[in-house]
Amino acid sequence: MIAGWTIGRLGMEKHVESWVYQAVGSGGEAVEEESMSIADRVRYGCDAVRDIVGKVWMYVVLGIAVGAGIHGYVPENFLASFMGGGAWWSVPLAVLLGIPMYSNAAGIIPVVQALLAKGAALGTVLAFMMAVIGLSLPEMIILRKVLKVRLVATFAGVVGVGILIVGTLFNRVL
Repeated sequence: MIAGWTIGRLGMEKHVESWVYQAVGSGGEAVEEESMSIADRVRYGCDAVRDIVGKVWMYVVLGIAVGAGIHGYVPENFLASFMGGGAWWSVPLAVLLGIPMYSNAAGIIPVVQALLAKGAALGTVLAFMMAVIGLSLPEMIILRKVLKVRLVATFAGVVGVGILIVGTLFNRVL
């Protein structure tokens, strides 16, 4: 919420691609869809679920595979050495490791569980998870379709600082 408020206070509306504003109605509100019957809504909902599951299942399976690999083959001392809560650089490193990766929230959960089981600090793992989901390079490419480079960079900076704060606070408190 703070990140959204901060970006909103910067007044960066001019850095949204112009076609986005053309997609809204003349009153500035989204164009209303036609009314749908209950059967149409159920059919639409089932199609949406099928579409989402079709797009996500591969990431969930991949996340489980990566988590199993970490759990079974990565030595515990290796992860604890750079993802433990004691090192000041563990949270920034976790964020940097997460940026080139891509997963959705469901796909990263098995990886998070495996990292925690191997002794990684909670704040560091949270920072890694948030970076994979919110700051990943593929995510930035998607955002670039609707936002200009300056706003994407501002978004990444504000969210990145927030992730660093959350990870560090969790490591200090827990």
